[in-house]
Amino acid sequence: MTVYYTREHEWIRVEGDQAIVGITDFAQGQLGDVVFVELPEAKRQVTKGGEAAVVESVKAASDVYSPVSGEIAEANQALVDDPSLANSDPEGEGWFFRLRLSDPGELEGLMDAAAYKTFCDSQ
Repeated sequence: MTVYYTREHEWIRVEGDQAIVGITDFAQGQLGDVVFVELPEAKRQVTKGGEAAVVESVKAASDVYSPVSGEIAEANQALVDDPSLANSDPEGEGWFFRLRLSDPGELEGLMDAAAYKTFCDSQ
């Protein structure tokens, strides 16, 4: 299981030809208390860098972008029912959606944990 990160503060955990996507701990810290999420429908096609979900906090509303292209396999209903999971466990139970990768080569431009930490430290 490999985890990658984007400059827009999404994480993607790859498991074979599927992946789980969410926002990072850094992102949820910047957003503040998450009060609402809008997640993509199953079978929807998403493209790398394209809007996939929406997260609203007490501070702002933000788009969540897909780190890679693929087909949505599942949205996290637990997160819809309890948006605060994005704050309490953003890189675990607070995941946003699961997708089937259409081009695993798109993972190439993403950051590993060390590179992402360096990126966040420079923000």
